[in-house]
Amino acid sequence: MNKSNVDLKSLLAKMTIKEKICQLVQLNGIFFAENESEITGPADKLGIDTEDLKFMGTALSNDAARRIQEEHLKNDPNKIPMIIMCDVIHGFRTIYPIPLALGCTFDPELVAECSRMAAKETSAAGVHLTFTPMVDYARDARWGRIMETCGEDPYLNGVMGAAQVKAFQGDDLSNPDNIAACVKHFAAYGGAEAGRDYNTVELSEHLLREFYLPAYKACIDAGVVMLMPSFNNLNGVPSTANKWLMQKVLREEWGYEGIVISDYAAVKELIKHGVAADMKEAAELAFSNGCDIEMMSSAYYNHLKELIEEGVFTEEQLDASVMKVLELKKALGLFEDPYRGSSEEKEKALFLCDEHREIVRRAAEESAVLLKNDGILPFSEDVGSIALIGPFADNKTIYGMWSCRGTEADTVSIREGVEKLLPKATIKYAKGCASEFDALSKDGFAEAVALAKECDVVILCVGENRNYSGEGNSRVDINLPGVQADLVREVVAANPRTAVVLCNGRPLALGAVADEAPAILESWFMGTEAGNAIANLLFGRANPCGKLSTSFPKAVGQCPIYYNRTNTGRWKTKPEEIHQPYASSYIGCGNLPRFFFGEGLSYTEFAYESMTLDRTEMTKDDVIRVSVTVRNVGERAGKEVVQLYLHDLVSSTVRPIQELIAFEKIALEAGEAKTVVFEIREPMLRLWNPCNEFVSEKGEFTVSVGYADHMKYTETFRLV
Repeated sequence: MNKSNVDLKSLLAKMTIKEKICQLVQLNGIFFAENESEITGPADKLGIDTEDLKFMGTALSNDAARRIQEEHLKNDPNKIPMIIMCDVIHGFRTIYPIPLALGCTFDPELVAECSRMAAKETSAAGVHLTFTPMVDYARDARWGRIMETCGEDPYLNGVMGAAQVKAFQGDDLSNPDNIAACVKHFAAYGGAEAGRDYNTVELSEHLLREFYLPAYKACIDAGVVMLMPSFNNLNGVPSTANKWLMQKVLREEWGYEGIVISDYAAVKELIKHGVAADMKEAAELAFSNGCDIEMMSSAYYNHLKELIEEGVFTEEQLDASVMKVLELKKALGLFEDPYRGSSEEKEKALFLCDEHREIVRRAAEESAVLLKNDGILPFSEDVGSIALIGPFADNKTIYGMWSCRGTEADTVSIREGVEKLLPKATIKYAKGCASEFDALSKDGFAEAVALAKECDVVILCVGENRNYSGEGNSRVDINLPGVQADLVREVVAANPRTAVVLCNGRPLALGAVADEAPAILESWFMGTEAGNAIANLLFGRANPCGKLSTSFPKAVGQCPIYYNRTNTGRWKTKPEEIHQPYASSYIGCGNLPRFFFGEGLSYTEFAYESMTLDRTEMTKDDVIRVSVTVRNVGERAGKEVVQLYLHDLVSSTVRPIQELIAFEKIALEAGEAKTVVFEIREPMLRLWNPCNEFVSEKGEFTVSVGYADHMKYTETFRLV
């Protein structure tokens, strides 16, 4: 693409200090509204002179981007375009599954395909940057924002995050099909105490480096142009002001030279954290720590010039941050075309087009996880009558949270999907009960049970409301809300040919439902094509192939729970159901989850026929090739995720009992076999030792294929 030849140094040189500072202030789109009264109130609240709005460098908007840009360029004497940013978490208008579900695909290319589609739609609307990917490592299902991660494994999170970065940004940011990406939230936002959003995070440096930091690093290595610090305080210091995190690790160790932008009002919140006495001190802490852009608070606007005049900062330091912003604008091609070809016509051509719907439907089908199947699925398309029951059976909110311009009107409900797939079948519907926490009425049970008895099969759709997950939506109880579990029990008793479909944004503690339901399909929040995808899965048009990206606990008391745990000196050795005194175990509940990371069924069966290593010893310069042969021994085509795990048997620090180090998704026809070859190299064996040095240590390792506690083969090799 052609690049503008604007001279950024000359442009910067003619700007006043106030104009430069405004380039580092991000305001919500309401500040640039058409109605003067709508602007004045918010501006007064932040102490911003409305006359200075014309100099602002960036804005938050997903629905008025072109108008904001047009008005800005009319008023800005420097004619510097704005960067318009927003959260494109799982689609702009055509919505694909939530990131937690995308993690279940174990398919970075499919995730990249979704991201490329979203980039086109986002750019068509005049938005230039997304606050994605969110790669916060999460182990606690109570945390609402677990829905925005790709799960509980640092390697999987990093692979998926890097895939999104590369897909959004492409090879050339000036190409209007691409947009800039911002990785968030640095760091350890997902480690909040008790899973309560924004809460304190206290983690050892060892734990941070082993589990929480790698995915951010993977996104930086992939070339992400922007990074956002997290809201939380980390080991006593808020991330925005945490010099160890932002200077030592990010800038010095990792060499990150891109833009840092605060989260929403996070600079101002340094006062609430108690590390800044006032807005001036907050500005000093954030700017000295390398935060270039302040989002939705006015510490920089009101105090940065004063801090420069007092000699706390130099104008050269200000210029360095402003230049990074200007360079991104140039890279995006904004000086050449501030609108980057966006138009209503382009929106109409792209939004919800057949090609984009096909992508998100396929992503939805491959993100679903078949957790249980006692032989009743897939249902036959020749079935005579179908009972659709439950609060999510005819519910269009199942597209999920954080979905930009996605709407219920655009979304295909499960009822609509089944009716479209089987137009000749008799399909009857009963809600049964509501899905809210306090909805305890069972008045609809009788109708639902009667319907279940009279129909050949039942599709029972339960879960949690979409606004029960996402930012600020932590849950103390992660069971099915209300009386939904009771509904499942009575409906299954009435008709054993019942498939339970879960619609949710986090792992749930299913309790007796996991035992009583003959079949359970975890569909998550699937996006625009949810209903069509679920219908295809239930009736065999699509074969489930998703694997859990996060563990499902038996009870909330197990949280946080994760597969890559370490043994204790008193690890439980007796059967899982039995409490073992003087061992690390629970009374009344086993240690292991109800459903494991990496677990997921299919309508066909895969046999792991062999695993071989081409050598059993390696030096730091060697490569071990692991060959795994998998055969489809079932009667239909399917996809399998071959997962490779490592265990360091003896080392200077306690190691996880299993660590995912590689995976590959393969498609096999019935009877077909394939051999997958993985390569183990020395960097994959490294750990953070007691001195926090990233090293490999000589000794014995096991490598296994399977998932979590269900390994098919295990072999041993040595690093010498």
